[in-house]
Amino acid sequence: MKKIIITGGAGFIGSHVVRRFVKNYPAYTIINLDKLTYAGNLANLRDIENEPNYRFIKGDIVDIEFIQKLFADEQPDAVIHLAAESHVDRSITNPLEFVMTNVVGTVNLLNTARQAWKGRFDQTRFYHVSTDEVYGSLGETGMFTEATGYDPHSPYSASKAGSDHFVRAYHDTYGLDVVISNCSNNYGSFHFPEKLIPLAIHNIKQMKPVPVYGKGENIRDWLWVEDHARAIDLIFHQAKAGSTYNIGGHNEWKNIDLIKLLCRILDGKLNRKAGESESLITFVTDRAGHDLRYAIDASKLKNELGWVPSITFEEGLEKTVDWYLNNEEWLNDVTSGHYQQYYVEQYNNR
Repeated sequence: MKKIIITGGAGFIGSHVVRRFVKNYPAYTIINLDKLTYAGNLANLRDIENEPNYRFIKGDIVDIEFIQKLFADEQPDAVIHLAAESHVDRSITNPLEFVMTNVVGTVNLLNTARQAWKGRFDQTRFYHVSTDEVYGSLGETGMFTEATGYDPHSPYSASKAGSDHFVRAYHDTYGLDVVISNCSNNYGSFHFPEKLIPLAIHNIKQMKPVPVYGKGENIRDWLWVEDHARAIDLIFHQAKAGSTYNIGGHNEWKNIDLIKLLCRILDGKLNRKAGESESLITFVTDRAGHDLRYAIDASKLKNELGWVPSITFEEGLEKTVDWYLNNEEWLNDVTSGHYQQYYVEQYNNR
């Protein structure tokens, strides 16, 4: 039986990965390791929290003594590492916090895994989940490939680039079995509403201003989070040691066009007049170091492992809007801060 530690499993992407592995692999033991910062929400996993092959452990990957004890106690066969500080604006305000979690935390896990798995690297795996932001910014043409040079522009992307380099170094130097994936912008259910799509949905519903950086000309490639979890599943099980894959949604949208599409969708679902929600769009001062365009070439993942997105962006956005409209309790708990009591209420007495 495999025992897998999934770090950051109470977060947005992490919760989808945890759910997929718990449901699809009952013979695996899945340990969800999360610090439960503001972005960690165990209510994201209500539907699987009592499954026999799932456990949650609260802890900080920056705490090396905790990580070493965790490995000694649990004897995991693999790590899927998603735990990270991920919000660019927050990284501009407090870069050191990103260095500690994203770089030092990753190296703590690598060091501990290297020591714990010595002599059986061929039976273990360290999977590091990263971002396309490490590649920097594109012009009007071209796409990021796995061979694109790193050119990070924000403290967040610099910290993720640093962690990527350390993961590769542990493969090259020590022979640790590692794989890396770099994904484009994710969207879908359970997304913390500081990010563009859930923030826009929430504000449009509440008839509040919808902030858009600059003129809204920045372009992103969008990836449905459940397709991302499926790609992680494939890469974890099938990729060769030392390999890297880009994961993208095969579509690009200007931020302003995306927001206008959300306005049209919500006008229809909320029975508003056509164009009513667009009046909420408010242009704000652009973010420092804001990359103009990201676009992922995911052909390697398609050609080698057979992965392609399962739905179009428009279909995924409809599903996402419907989920937020049908899960007002979750959204209200997050925006009010009540979600942070879920761990206290559900786990402290276990």
